[in-house]
Amino acid sequence: MKLLISSDIEGTCGIAAWSETNPGTGDYWSSYFQEQMTKEVASACEGALSAGMTEVLVKDAHDTARNIIPSMLPKDVKLIRGWTNDIWGMVGGMLNGVDALAFTGYHAGAYADGNPLAHSFSSSIDMLLINGKPASEFTVNCYAAGLFGLPVVFISGDDAVCAQAKEMIPRITAVPVLWGYGDSTTSGHPELALEAIRTGMEAAISGRWLSCIVPMPETFDVVVRYNTHPKAAFASVYPGADRLDAKTVRFSSKDYMDILRFFHFCAFSV
Repeated sequence: MKLLISSDIEGTCGIAAWSETNPGTGDYWSSYFQEQMTKEVASACEGALSAGMTEVLVKDAHDTARNIIPSMLPKDVKLIRGWTNDIWGMVGGMLNGVDALAFTGYHAGAYADGNPLAHSFSSSIDMLLINGKPASEFTVNCYAAGLFGLPVVFISGDDAVCAQAKEMIPRITAVPVLWGYGDSTTSGHPELALEAIRTGMEAAISGRWLSCIVPMPETFDVVVRYNTHPKAAFASVYPGADRLDAKTVRFSSKDYMDILRFFHFCAFSV
C-alpha cells in the first residue's frame, strides 16, 4: 500500500512569521523551521511505515518545493522536489499508484484568522470560496483526492485547518501543532509535536480508510477575490469565468477537473 504525504510549512510547530518560511533569506530562524518541517514529515513517514504502509511518497509542497532535507527522511521514503507543473499542484504524484493521502504543515486559508500566515496559494488572493465557504489549500487538494475516491487519512498543522478537515472528513486523524491568534502563534515543545504526528499517523493508517473519502458536491461554484484589480482582469479571461466586480471572478463546473484547470491558471500562479 502506498501513501502520498503533501508537506507545507506555514502550519509547522512554532512558526509565526513569513521570513521564517524561506530558508536562505537571512532570517536566523528560517533554517530552523526548514528542519522542523522536515522532522514533522519524517515523523509522519515513520508512523505510516510502522503501521504497515509499504511505500511512502512525499511531495514537498511549499514555495520552491525544495525545502525538505532529503537525508533526514527515512531511507525507504521517496521525495518529489520541485513542481510538476500540472493541475495537481501540491498533490503532484497523486496518480502514481497512491492508495491514500496525508498532509503535514498545512494552514488556515485566505480570509481566515487561525494563523498569521493564513493564505490560499497566492498572496494575491484575498478570498477563495468553494460553494460559498472559505476554502484553504487543504480544501482544494482534498477534493482533488476525492475525484479518484482516494481517502485523506491524516492532517497536521494549525488548529484552524485541522478543524476544517474534521468538518469535511469527520473520521480524518487531525493533529494540531500550532494555534494562531492575531499576529501570534502558540505551540508546545517541538518534540511533543513530532511524537503526536508519529502516533497520529500510526492510528490513521490502522484505521478505516474508506470512511476518510471526502463527499464530492454535485457542482462546484468558485469565487476568487484578488487583492488588486489587474489580477482579476487576468483571471476573467479564463474560458467560462465571469468577472463579478473589479477584484472578483467566478467560475463554476460540475467537473472538478475543470475547477483544477481554473485554479492552475488563476490561483496557483497569479
